[in-house]
Amino acid sequence: MAEITVKAGQALERILTLELVRVTERAAVASASLRGRGDEKAADKAAVDAMRRELNRLPIAGRIVIGEGERDEAPMLFIGEEVGTGKGPAVDIAVDPLEGTTLCAKNMPGSIAVMAMAEGGTLLYAPDVYMEKIAIGPGYSKGTIDIDASPEENIHSLAKAKGVKPAEITALILDRPRHAAIIEAVRKTGAAVQLITDGDVAGVIHTTNPEETGVDIYLGTGGAPEGVLAAAALRCIGGEMYTRLILDSEAKRERAKKMGVSDPKKIYTITDMVRGDCLIAATGVTTGNLLKGVKYDKGVVKTHTVVMRSATGTVRWIEAEHRDLSKFHLG
Repeated sequence: MAEITVKAGQALERILTLELVRVTERAAVASASLRGRGDEKAADKAAVDAMRRELNRLPIAGRIVIGEGERDEAPMLFIGEEVGTGKGPAVDIAVDPLEGTTLCAKNMPGSIAVMAMAEGGTLLYAPDVYMEKIAIGPGYSKGTIDIDASPEENIHSLAKAKGVKPAEITALILDRPRHAAIIEAVRKTGAAVQLITDGDVAGVIHTTNPEETGVDIYLGTGGAPEGVLAAAALRCIGGEMYTRLILDSEAKRERAKKMGVSDPKKIYTITDMVRGDCLIAATGVTTGNLLKGVKYDKGVVKTHTVVMRSATGTVRWIEAEHRDLSKFHLG
């Protein structure tokens, strides 16, 4: 297969249009072949293998900043792993080859393959711990939401900014026992709660288009790596997001310190997590509110992808039909 060549200084533009999309498409198709089989590990491995294979074709000197875990926890796409041909610009890469492994294994809506790419040294090197998160989409003045405010205060503030009653606001929250108090507080305002079992990267992205998704605000705690990926999307589309790492043990604080976190109580904004120009692409694995899932027709595989770039605010929706199925290595 011919090697991809990219002129110096044009890597992000080139990747925006095709190469980044190819990476998430490959991962999505690989994992979609295992939808509904009940095997989360196999689906995740298929996505990881496909994503890594395609990443290593790209003309970049890439470093995995957000990945499958530490090197001793993950055989590939581990934090610190170098990917790409090494013949291009230095870039930071955040990946979740299969966000919503359970959703894929159970053939439930909303699993995606997602990755972000940014200029080298500009993505937050986030430890794999929980993170408090609150996010809304674009169109609101800064300060509409506050991570230190109560759920009730945030709902009322958002409703006022939107010019509606709290009853017309919908909050998206991960369905976890730890969120029981948040859910109760939101419902007391009259606002609706939409619960999801997995997939808080897509969950945050849902806030950017409430007319389509019905989601106005994201609340709760989830993985810090997923927080950085979600911040990359909001960096491209706009919106407001505040996060804080949950470092509730000495071991976690020490691990975070080794990764460059000097203030364990720091509140991170979108630009703290993604400082430079970035790209993010996501391809649907199972159909959800955000993306259609992979569809297999006779001799054709159909995919649905969104790809965004922060420098231009460009958002592209790509529905592709693939007829050369050998590129997916489906066996």
